[in-house]
Amino acid sequence: MAGARQAQQWLLTLLPAFPVLLLVLRLWQLSRQDMSTMLLLVQYVSPLGLLSALLIALVWAFPVVVLTFGVLGRLLRLSAPDRFDLERSLLASGTARTPGWVLTAAVALGALTWQLRFLPSLLMLGLWLLALRTRYLHPHQPTRILLVSVALPLAAAVLSYSILGPAIWAAFQEGELALAALLAVPPAATVLLTGPIPGWIAPALTHGLAFTVAAVLPVVMGAVFLRVPVLPTAAIEVVPPKSAVETAPGGAAQTAVTDDVTVTPDGGAAPASTQEAGREVVVGSLITVTDTSTIVLDQAAGVRFLPNGQVRSQVLCPQPAEVPYSLVSVRGWPIEETALNWMMPRRVVVDPDVRCEGRFPGSG
Repeated sequence: MAGARQAQQWLLTLLPAFPVLLLVLRLWQLSRQDMSTMLLLVQYVSPLGLLSALLIALVWAFPVVVLTFGVLGRLLRLSAPDRFDLERSLLASGTARTPGWVLTAAVALGALTWQLRFLPSLLMLGLWLLALRTRYLHPHQPTRILLVSVALPLAAAVLSYSILGPAIWAAFQEGELALAALLAVPPAATVLLTGPIPGWIAPALTHGLAFTVAAVLPVVMGAVFLRVPVLPTAAIEVVPPKSAVETAPGGAAQTAVTDDVTVTPDGGAAPASTQEAGREVVVGSLITVTDTSTIVLDQAAGVRFLPNGQVRSQVLCPQPAEVPYSLVSVRGWPIEETALNWMMPRRVVVDPDVRCEGRFPGSG
């Protein structure tokens, strides 16, 4: 079995590569697997913008990692102290080297960034950590252990059910059994793991769960980040040059071919805009603006080079609000909202610009 130090060195070496891999995969997915488009995005897309999108999308993962491995490591130390080997177990080594303030910060960050439906699980993990730590540090104080391991979880369960009871019943009535389980199971399960488990099963159970979380969590993080926008969405109104519009004998405006370029991964044309008498509204992801062209990735993953002299106007299009999966709420708090979203000022809801829908201003 590899030593904990060697495994930790490999982990510290590979860990910085994971965010880079996510960023590259996001650009590869955004370019629809076209290498030329991806290289163009790499050239112009801001690394700071990519990292900001990565941080905002995956900030919830830090409490998951710290709290889950913290509970498993402390459970192993309390249940099988003879197998809690800092030199051979990476789980034991990480547990011994994680200070208490990091766990506290992880709980606080989770309370701000986790959706309401996951807060009962956060409460369960936090109380497990507190009870396991108390049993380890104060083994000869039964009163303190009883208060932290039994009385506090029971009081938290009663308080949780008094608040979440209507939401649990509403979830059952709506047929959302998974949501009902997320709200109902953690408060009751809090009292089940506040002490040691049989020593013969503790090493296999804790290490098995740790490996499972380590394998599944990167996949979940990647799936979440691949849906996060990394480029601003803009609507650009383009008009043809004066020489491109000729007047027919009957007085109707005839439009010639403009000199903007559309490049798609398969080499074909991919119209993603509204055209009218030579004018068009191009809706897509704004890559950059050079001295000569405005470069846009349209909705068909085609790169368009729009001459700046033909750009009449442009507007930034806000991201569409996510459609809620569930209508269940807890005292007016939607089940899919986070405390951080509630604390921050909300954007004023206004009618979207018609150009973001691919229509011209003033059109019906």
